[in-house]
Amino acid sequence: MSKTKTPQAIRGTQDIFGPDAEAFAFVVETFERVRKLYRFRRVEMPVFEKTEVFSRAIGETTDVVSKEMYSFEDRGQESLTLRPEFTAGIARAFLTNGWQQHAPLKVGTHGPLFRYERPQKGRYRQFHQIDAEIIGAAEPQADVELLAMADQLLKELGIEGVTLHLNTLGDGDSREAWRAALIEYFGAVRDELSEDSQERLEKNPLRILDSKDRRDRKFVADAPKIDAFLSDEATAFFDAVTSGLDAAGVKWTRAESLVRGLDYYRHTAFEFIPDEGSAAADALGSQSTILGGGRYDGLMESLGGAPTPAVGWAAGIERLAMLVGEKGEAAADAIVVVEDDSLMTEGVRTLGKLRAEGFSAEMIASGSPRKRFDKAVKAGARAIVGFSMQDGATNVRIKAEHDMTARIEAVLN
Repeated sequence: MSKTKTPQAIRGTQDIFGPDAEAFAFVVETFERVRKLYRFRRVEMPVFEKTEVFSRAIGETTDVVSKEMYSFEDRGQESLTLRPEFTAGIARAFLTNGWQQHAPLKVGTHGPLFRYERPQKGRYRQFHQIDAEIIGAAEPQADVELLAMADQLLKELGIEGVTLHLNTLGDGDSREAWRAALIEYFGAVRDELSEDSQERLEKNPLRILDSKDRRDRKFVADAPKIDAFLSDEATAFFDAVTSGLDAAGVKWTRAESLVRGLDYYRHTAFEFIPDEGSAAADALGSQSTILGGGRYDGLMESLGGAPTPAVGWAAGIERLAMLVGEKGEAAADAIVVVEDDSLMTEGVRTLGKLRAEGFSAEMIASGSPRKRFDKAVKAGARAIVGFSMQDGATNVRIKAEHDMTARIEAVLN
């Protein structure tokens, strides 16, 4: 009789357990705590949307839409897509649910996303992100608020050796003038550019600036800079963001080659990147960005809404968990030990009482009765409550840290 073969996990997915799962949970718990400190409201979004939500919001020419989305037809012959990012779905919800009444709206969420791309260190086909957005706020203070929140999150996660890289893309007129200059500049050396950059030249010339191909890099250094095309209003906006960051104590550095290719991005673009030689850089290797985002004032219009200013960021939970390092599972506050099986009911009752009072607790009631108490001692709980029979009567013994004894006795009584 042939043995049934066990199904394997799908390539690019992962099963998270033990210290890795604890690090993952620590990232999420820290994000939730910081989210509440900054008064961002929690939202939960569908895992799939109509495909057009992403094709219109992200852009038909992007790699995400053209190569990486998990799209399928449902039974009604409608094209649906597993979400590759949060922002597009949040923007759709803002328009379809009447959330405009809450503007400026500060929201945060986390959960799984899906992209069909080559799995690599810290990157999976099903991955997870934390996400924060401010919708309906045109003021530079919104950018400062988001960046201060991100900076505090990384500090509370204990991630050091990271710097905020910051750039401006200008307002609509500034960006368009810069775009035209880039097309002219790179057009003069078109035949020497990589194949991808030749394709991007007319559609998305800003993306050539962050190309990693050596054929492109030799031209990027002398490419036109956004500062030469900034309007007075755009300059004032960026100055307000940088002075706000200084006031908030957020360290930053100017990164003139940091761009966002899609036309609806405006003003601030940013990434938190490990410093060269830091532990974070060593852990992530070439996947250097820890958290990134920008201002996307033109997105709502691409989805059929009114012009609405917005700014947001996202960060991969897997990458943050790699930087946090392994987290051991905390020992229980209390362990109930049933040393005589006839006292199982008493053990279960005590376990319930301890949990009702807020103690993390578990029970040891299997294996050799003589070894159960010693097993509990090795587990390192702050308190152990043992139940045994002695001369026909129930005997209770408590072994606890000094500050725990009275609290445990109060629960038992």
